[in-house]
Amino acid sequence: MPWSSPTPYNLKPKLKTFLYLILGLTLFGLGEAIMIASGGGVSPWTVLAQGIAGRVNWSIGFTTMIISLSVLILWIPLKRKPGMATILNALIIAFMIDFSLPLLPAPQNIPLQLLQAAFGVLVVGLASGIYLAANLGAGPRDGLMTGLQAVTGFPIAWIRIAIEVTVVSIGWYLGGVVGVGTVLFAFGVGPCVAIGILLVKKFL
Repeated sequence: MPWSSPTPYNLKPKLKTFLYLILGLTLFGLGEAIMIASGGGVSPWTVLAQGIAGRVNWSIGFTTMIISLSVLILWIPLKRKPGMATILNALIIAFMIDFSLPLLPAPQNIPLQLLQAAFGVLVVGLASGIYLAANLGAGPRDGLMTGLQAVTGFPIAWIRIAIEVTVVSIGWYLGGVVGVGTVLFAFGVGPCVAIGILLVKKFL
C-alpha cells in the first residue's frame, strides 16, 4: 500500500501508517473479545489464556499480554527482531479484550453463540489485513512461527499446526474453552485475512 512502511523496523512511520496499525490491532482485540463473549469457543492462543487466567485469577486480557511477552523471550534464541507492531500487538490487543468483554453480549443459545463466534473470526481476519498492511513488524506469535521455520526448515504450515495444537491442548487441560468457534477460527481466519487484505487494497 502507498502508506505501508518500507521496512518492518521503522520507528518513525507516517502518521497514516501508525493510525492504521492502531486501528487494526484495536479491531483484532475486539474480535477476540467477541469470540470470548460468545461462549462458543475461542482462538487457540486465547484457549491457553483462558486456561491460565482461570488458574491464577488474572483477567484474560492481562494473561494474553503476559503470554505475548513470554513468547517474545523465545524470539531471542531464534534471532528474531521485534518491530513497533510487535510490542503494540501485545499491549493493545490485551487492553481491548479486557475493555470490550464487559460491554459485549453473551448469548445463551447455541445458534447465537456460533453466529457471534463466526463474526469474531471475521473481525479478527479483517483487522489482520489492516495491521499487516502497515508492515511495522510481526506479532509475537507470528514471529515465533517464522523463527521456528527458519531454524528447523520445516514447512510453515507444519510449524503453525504444531504450535496451535500444543497451545490448544495445554489451554484445554487448564480449563480453556474449546468449541466450534475454535474450529471456525482454525479454518476461517486465513480466508478472512485474505478478504481483509483485499478490502484494504480497495478502500484504504
